[in-house]
Amino acid sequence: MMTPPVKSGPRYDNFILADKVRVIDENGENVGVLYTREAIERAAEVGLNLVEVSPNADPPVCKFLDVGKYRYEAQKKANAARKTQKTQDIKEVKMRPNIDTHDYDVKMRNVHRFIEDGDKVKVTLRFRGREMSHQQLGMDLLRRVQDDVAEIAKVEAYPRLEGRQMLMVLAPK
Repeated sequence: MMTPPVKSGPRYDNFILADKVRVIDENGENVGVLYTREAIERAAEVGLNLVEVSPNADPPVCKFLDVGKYRYEAQKKANAARKTQKTQDIKEVKMRPNIDTHDYDVKMRNVHRFIEDGDKVKVTLRFRGREMSHQQLGMDLLRRVQDDVAEIAKVEAYPRLEGRQMLMVLAPK
């Protein structure tokens, strides 16, 4: 005996493997448990397919549906879910330890905007030359950033030194 080809989507008509199925008719009424063969014949009488909607139930639940329309609706639903899904990006803001007040304010406005958009923010503090001997200034600046965004963001990765730069990652609350 040949096995039916593997198709994506729900099993229907002769592809249903169970001997008995619980049947729901085209009006949503529970018909009861029938032999699969008999259920397929009843569905054909009303011009529809017998579609397995809950294969893991005991016995499996099947409905009288138009299989093409059912697949189309399921695909539309999946596409709509994919469209509304938000991916989270990591935005980066670069600073220097001796940053001026106005420059700091501009950077913080960007940080606020990124976090409100639902993105993570990586704050990079780069040290050049003799600034490396004043790492405490960098720590103070990152602590100030942390305090300024405390109500809208949480620190995901606390400040750490990597070579000549100090990194901190902020995530929306």
